[in-house]
Amino acid sequence: MTQLPVNSTDPVFVRPDRYTKADRFFIKFLRDERDLPFIYFIFKIGLFIVPFAALLFTNLLSGWQWLLAAVVYTVINGTLFIGKFALMFHCTAHRTLFKKQYNYLNYFLPYLMAPFFGHIAETYYAHHVGMHHAENNLEDDESSTMPYQRDSLKDFTLYLGRFMVSGIYKLACYFKARNRKKLMYSAVQGQVLIILFIAVLCLFNWKATLCVFVFPYFLYRLLAMLGNWAQHAFIDPADPGNAYKNSITCINSRYNWQCWNDGYHITHHIKQTMHWTEHPIMFRNTIASYSTNNAVVFSKIDFMMVSVLLLFKRYDLLAKNFVNIGDRFQSDADIIVLLKQRARRF
Repeated sequence: MTQLPVNSTDPVFVRPDRYTKADRFFIKFLRDERDLPFIYFIFKIGLFIVPFAALLFTNLLSGWQWLLAAVVYTVINGTLFIGKFALMFHCTAHRTLFKKQYNYLNYFLPYLMAPFFGHIAETYYAHHVGMHHAENNLEDDESSTMPYQRDSLKDFTLYLGRFMVSGIYKLACYFKARNRKKLMYSAVQGQVLIILFIAVLCLFNWKATLCVFVFPYFLYRLLAMLGNWAQHAFIDPADPGNAYKNSITCINSRYNWQCWNDGYHITHHIKQTMHWTEHPIMFRNTIASYSTNNAVVFSKIDFMMVSVLLLFKRYDLLAKNFVNIGDRFQSDADIIVLLKQRARRF
């Protein structure tokens, strides 16, 4: 187990003494100056991903040259861009990026850039904000982890398979039952549009379409389900609606620097519109609540690692990285007992 660190190493906002001229120009368009890193990441996408993807659709490469380029593109996109974009997209789904007078710019990410990373504009917002946060991983949440044994690879495969096969149907049924037709139509519309988009592109170049749009579509869903599996892996069946008891937090990890403090999932469910730079501060200010509620907090590992360790039943390594807030536990064995109890289906 890990004792609570005195100082969090995760990113918080510190206003620079002086912004560059470019910074000041972009800030004029932003609702929040703290989102300036998003702009520079978008430029990285525009300078690398978009031109590289366009190259794969041309006739400039053939044979082994095209195959090599496709492999390089897939590896770089999968390791450096998909995850980071997904969490930037997540942040902008909860907090609009651009000011109201520049609202047309808010369509740029979901409609022009998101498909490169496996996202569907309307469907993502409907599922994540309209359903997941509204239901908080409880019974009516179509992505709820509660009915599954969270340390079972078989159960995760079933969880992923159900989402891939019937996810959009269940999501539409969820909104229809609640008479939320706008979200129902937008979710279905997003799914239909991406299918038509991919089908049309396949008529021109099916190999490039598979590499640039189809593979990221499936890879993102695998990563998203692994992430949600970890985020809601350890649930107290006596109080499953309590964010401290149905979510986890991962602190002091490289992941939080790369993916905009996404590790703070407990505070995200407590206040979903909180700015990503505020999570480490709220964590420190409310630390007593983590001890009182017996919350699960890990240090120096991220959600992907939590899922992998859990699915391979490496409770010893999970306990090693567990943050023992308030000295609640006397040994790793005590922590393992808690984690196993919280990972059970119910």
